Amino acid sequence: MPHTTGPTATTTGTTTPTSASASASASVDGLPWEELVTSALLGTDRRPPASRGGPVPADAPAALLDAAAVHTVRRRAGLLPAVPEARPEPAAPDPRPALPEAARHRLAHLLADRSAPSGGGRRGTAPDLTELIPQWLAIANRRGFRAPAALLPPLLDAARARTDLRPQALAFAGPRGRWLAGLNPDWKFALRGSASGAPQTDTTDPDAVARLWEEGLFAERVALLDAVRAQDPPAGLALLATTWSAERAEDRLMFLDSLRSGLGDADEPFLEQALSDRSRNVRATAAELLSALPGSALAGRMAARAMSCVHPDRTGDVAGIAVEAPHECDAGMQRDGVMAVPPTGRGERSWWLGQLVEATPLGVWEERFGGRPAEEVVALPVADDWADELHTAWCRAAVRQRDPRWARALLGRPSAPVASGPGTASIAERSKLLATLDAGERASWVAGFIAAHGLSEAFQLLGVCTVPWAGPLGRAVVDALDIARDGGSYPWSFSGVMGLAERCLDPAEADRLEVLTAAQDEQEGASPGAGGYWSEAFQRLVSTLRLRAAMEAELMT
Repeated sequence: MPHTTGPTATTTGTTTPTSASASASASVDGLPWEELVTSALLGTDRRPPASRGGPVPADAPAALLDAAAVHTVRRRAGLLPAVPEARPEPAAPDPRPALPEAARHRLAHLLADRSAPSGGGRRGTAPDLTELIPQWLAIANRRGFRAPAALLPPLLDAARARTDLRPQALAFAGPRGRWLAGLNPDWKFALRGSASGAPQTDTTDPDAVARLWEEGLFAERVALLDAVRAQDPPAGLALLATTWSAERAEDRLMFLDSLRSGLGDADEPFLEQALSDRSRNVRATAAELLSALPGSALAGRMAARAMSCVHPDRTGDVAGIAVEAPHECDAGMQRDGVMAVPPTGRGERSWWLGQLVEATPLGVWEERFGGRPAEEVVALPVADDWADELHTAWCRAAVRQRDPRWARALLGRPSAPVASGPGTASIAERSKLLATLDAGERASWVAGFIAAHGLSEAFQLLGVCTVPWAGPLGRAVVDALDIARDGGSYPWSFSGVMGLAERCLDPAEADRLEVLTAAQDEQEGASPGAGGYWSEAFQRLVSTLRLRAAMEAELMT
């Protein structure tokens, strides 16, 4: 150790005390390490190092350094060899084929870009690679590839940061990914279930199922119930019944929601009992599920109440609908899920009426109005301004009962003015109705809506369409974007649709869009800079579509 004239730190992290400082440091040698750290952080003037009741050293900084050096040597000398832990068991084999080399490089690029800092302001013309990760994973899983071992850590990090990635990421990671997650607490989310959200427990093993149901974490139990319910609905119901009375109210609500999968008449007795649950939310959910069973006793009770309020109007020469809303919400209605207190600004009677109609099987109305089909029933005039309330309730009933005939009738023609439709003018409600139709009909209806009304109100409708947007829907979106650009529309108002188009348009549309990438001259009355923005946005859209096509080609080899 080099000699110094004072207590100075050496390259080894210790100090060399002089004879002058030796006695000073001796008085603080007994201080705990934490006290020395506190003195160093606060400063020896504010917190001089000194033993309890002992004198303050004359040269406090030197004494502090000397005591720290003594502590360091003592700590190093007292270290014991660590006991080695047992090596982990190797990961289970993954028989899936390896990725093609080009696809492996693409995934590495996508995952590396995920952590790259994003600049503010305009997005530029480069594709947003982070938004392509879900699509890449979906294609890779459809093709049945396994994840490269070297890319598992960044893949699990990406899934940790984005919950929307987890199902596809965990499916791709496979058994080696779950094995690796068991060695890092940051990835413990991967141990709660398999890629699809189902537990890793064998659902055909009654003992394993019972053990996980009794001892598992809440998320594991929800995933287990979902998995058992998907394979054998009666078995899932029986599993839930074993602990139902002992569950917390918030847990009962989540478990009850699992019964939506495979909901059938066999669930009615259990749900009828849940109507008497001490939790209002559990009662409401049980009533909602029962009302989705047209043959249930609750559906019959609600139909009887609703028909006493809604009946044919015989006061005029033209067939119509008369409405007399309930005057009270009695105990029986409340037990069947009718909430007595309306939201702020909503009338009590209209609130009660809407709930009764929503829970009534839709086929009742066709019988009620002389066997007319749904299209004719919703077209009947409704007296006393009750049409909006009645039609909105029918829309909710069609969604709850997954009835495409009534959904189709309530949507009406896509070219009709939004405010004059037979059902509801709400775009949010229309998107829910669309979700009850098959993918082809849904896309055709939205394409017709966009052709008639443009894109300004179509964002939510596009969100329920199957990806990729091909055929008439893809052409309608491209044509509407072209019209918006040519019309000098404010370009930033279409940024949401542009973002959706990058992820959802069929890559085959890239060639049709190429002509739109050229910058236009500024038009009179157009938003300042609109031409440049549109050109930039279309360039980004085209490059993203071509990148998606390349990704898919790499995974097909």
